[in-house]
Amino acid sequence: MTTHWTTRAETAADIPAVDAVVRAAFPTADEADLVAGLRRDPAWIDGLSVVATTTGGTVVGHALLTRCHIDDTPALCLAPCAVLPAQQGSGAGSAAIRAVLQAARAAGEAFVVVLGHPGYYPRFGFERASAHGIGLSIDVPDDALMALSLDPRRSLPAGTVRYAAPFGICRPTAPPPLPIPGLPFDLRPPTPGRDSGCMTPIRRRMPPDSASWRDEAP
Repeated sequence: MTTHWTTRAETAADIPAVDAVVRAAFPTADEADLVAGLRRDPAWIDGLSVVATTTGGTVVGHALLTRCHIDDTPALCLAPCAVLPAQQGSGAGSAAIRAVLQAARAAGEAFVVVLGHPGYYPRFGFERASAHGIGLSIDVPDDALMALSLDPRRSLPAGTVRYAAPFGICRPTAPPPLPIPGLPFDLRPPTPGRDSGCMTPIRRRMPPDSASWRDEAP
């Protein structure tokens, strides 16, 4: 079942509710800690943290875009995305993602990258990043890294994605020991009727039975 959700930029009053949503949506506090770290980082962009709410104003979903770069070209990273477990599959996640992408477009932003399930994010216009010469400094499944141009007049730039410091992804000069942030990813097929969140870098090894993101009905 798809419900109509109200979407808007978060306010300072929403911060505790957003934190509660992110903590409920993922099996550990890593993603909530990531959001808190990004709030303190120069990568944070006011207006690009979007909530989905009920008609009564209860926050049930959240999507975040923060500054990253593709080589030296400014871009945005979509992560994390979260929905309260009781509302997963209702379209709240999709509503928040579409709203935050529209907010970025209205702000004049051009490019967005996401690390997520390849069966979910193409519905928002994302394409395989490697097809445009975009990669990471760490090994991830090729189809999990996707990119989107918000301006049809501008082609995606080639290069290596450089995330904000709170993500914990750097340019290693040698293979780092496991566990490393973001690996390994749980790439099981999406579960029909469940919500999807971004695969955000995490500071532990995620076991196969603890996927923190799910697919959602369009």
